Amino acid sequence: MSFRALGRLTHTQAVLLMVVVTLMWSIAGVVSRQLESAARFEVTFWRSAFTTLSLLVILPWWRSADRAAGLITVDPRQGVIERHWGVLPRSRAFWISGVCWSVMFTAFMLALTFTTVANVLIIMSVGPLFTALVARVAIGQQLALRTWLAIVAAGAGIVYMYGSQFLQAFSDPALQTGGLVVGSLVALCVPVAAAVNWTVVQRGQTHGEKIDLVPSVLLGGILSSLATLPLALPFDATGADIAWLALLGLVQLAIPCALAVVCARSLKAPEVSLLALLEVIFGILLAWLGAGERPGAEVLTGGSVVIGALVLNELLGWHSRTGTPRIQTVDKQAQ
Repeated sequence: MSFRALGRLTHTQAVLLMVVVTLMWSIAGVVSRQLESAARFEVTFWRSAFTTLSLLVILPWWRSADRAAGLITVDPRQGVIERHWGVLPRSRAFWISGVCWSVMFTAFMLALTFTTVANVLIIMSVGPLFTALVARVAIGQQLALRTWLAIVAAGAGIVYMYGSQFLQAFSDPALQTGGLVVGSLVALCVPVAAAVNWTVVQRGQTHGEKIDLVPSVLLGGILSSLATLPLALPFDATGADIAWLALLGLVQLAIPCALAVVCARSLKAPEVSLLALLEVIFGILLAWLGAGERPGAEVLTGGSVVIGALVLNELLGWHSRTGTPRIQTVDKQAQ
């Protein structure tokens, strides 16, 4: 399927493509368990670096197809970087979004080196609820009762999940809780940064500013690479490690992030939120089957409460959101 064809997706095609996107996102856990000697910050550096390199190639090709399809127009006032890669150097929201992406990239991979894939993915899944809270505080969006109930239920699920693991650790001195605590706190940075990111983008669009999210991902990859490079030295990764991390940069981040933006043109926000939850299921399953990382009963039970609360929240609000706007990911006018 060409980039031009991606601009004309039907609703069914967008749903199926979003499922593929979540499957691509979910490989991070199982792939990270295949690494031989790459240290924590080196893992993050290589993945972010390969994401950056991939987007430097993908973005000009993709934006050229969008211009040919009439989705974006050529503005002679734009510089080369802005025209080919879509960066918005004069936009404060663009820079904030890029910083948020860099935090997400860095925190996610670091968290996976401390605790289990299931713990990280379930913590990340509460992103939509964090977004609702941040939007309530930052831009005054009202929260429906169902969302408050979902926040309480998800919080209870997480408390049960982690409380059970800590109780097990106290009863068995051989079990270590240090990695669980640090990994969970680092993983928490991902939904917090995501909430800030989406709120900033939404606020910018409300004020008439058009922000293409994929160039923000490119900026995030650059910032994450620069921030982790000094901490990654000296490099210890084997050739196989670098190959695995190159796979993550291209297949787990660059390509699916671009495709997710395409899907967002044809799907409403609740649909994207629901489909994105498949990453949790796919990720835990792949880590279980591909790396032998079997989640405990407390993780499955608490995680089910969290996911159930998120799904129910979106389903209950589905029909109440008449004319729910899609996130405008590409400026159809001259930037």
